[in-house]
Amino acid sequence: MELNTAQAQRALFLAAVCQQTYKQFSNLDGSFVLPYGYSLFDVIEAESLVGVWERFGFILQTDDEIIVAFRGSSSAPNWVADVIATQRKPKWSKSPCLTHRGFTNIYDSARKHIHSLLKRLPEHKKLYITGHSLGAALATLCAFDMAMNTNRTPILFTYASPRVGDPDFMKLFTKQVPNSYRISNAFDAVTHAPPNVFKLPKQDKSYYYSHVPADYPLHFASLSLSDNHSLGNYFGELTKLDPLFVQRLEQANPGFCPVPEAVV
Repeated sequence: MELNTAQAQRALFLAAVCQQTYKQFSNLDGSFVLPYGYSLFDVIEAESLVGVWERFGFILQTDDEIIVAFRGSSSAPNWVADVIATQRKPKWSKSPCLTHRGFTNIYDSARKHIHSLLKRLPEHKKLYITGHSLGAALATLCAFDMAMNTNRTPILFTYASPRVGDPDFMKLFTKQVPNSYRISNAFDAVTHAPPNVFKLPKQDKSYYYSHVPADYPLHFASLSLSDNHSLGNYFGELTKLDPLFVQRLEQANPGFCPVPEAVV
């Protein structure tokens, strides 16, 4: 797929929002850079797989839009979720499908609070959901949930997302969330996990995974796996689509935009 000017600018803006979920987590006081014109509505907390409650993102708003942003894997307990790739049916799905057990468990721990927060916000506001890495998987589940179980029509932008569910999930997601933009680097190993067919050692059962659409591919390569996955490098590659917009964004919001790392 190709991004038009408005979509490219939104992709750049939401990538910068995703960067701030990492700042929120790493700063002891949970502080981060709010983009001009936006206010913080509330913080999202979720339970990691080792039972630790952590900041996993936030909800921002303006007079006419809402942004739900999820953090990626800033700590080891969260990264473990990427390898617990057995599947289960989301309890809140009205149709049969299977999703990644680790991702779904984390999302489910925050789900009730997210729903209660969004019920307090007007339904006429446009809803954007976004995330990077593990946060992209959580954002995908959230968008699917909102589309199926609320009157909202989410718009999803993800970066470096792993696969989230089985082919049935992908088909349902495609119908429920038509406004979806999955931005992926072809050389990013995380975007190829879990594999299409995942099988645990010494077990007969296989699990099947499919990516949700629509894919906007990037192509930047480094000898470093982390550089190929870096949100800063995703942002740097996307900047080529509209460098003047990024310049204005940085001027209006010092410290808001991700900083690309050297790709070697």
